[in-house]
Amino acid sequence: MENEKEQEGMSIYEYIVDNVDTCEPEMGELICKLRLADTSGQFLASTARYLSAVDREKFDKWLTPLIEGAIERDRDRRYIGSLLEAIWGVDYKDHIDELRQKDDNFRRIYKRIYTEGEAM
Repeated sequence: MENEKEQEGMSIYEYIVDNVDTCEPEMGELICKLRLADTSGQFLASTARYLSAVDREKFDKWLTPLIEGAIERDRDRRYIGSLLEAIWGVDYKDHIDELRQKDDNFRRIYKRIYTEGEAM
């Protein structure tokens, strides 16, 4: 069962990548399916990174549900750390306090990635 869900998550991710120019009308449905299929957060995080890299402004409204899903699923913190730089920029460390105050997803990821003394 786990392997089937993982394969489904991979298929949805690949579909989005292969059809990024035309799949925007069905993005809500694809993300819902991806959230159900992805048990580790790997494909949710990968999709968020990919869409942000392709066109952050165009896909902005889809990033939040992808990031939230990745945070929920990635209990081992294997994938969400990559979102810090990919979503909030290579200079995110220069703006940690500001980002923690204005972006709940940033705060949640940062707190989980760094130890309590470093995170707050």
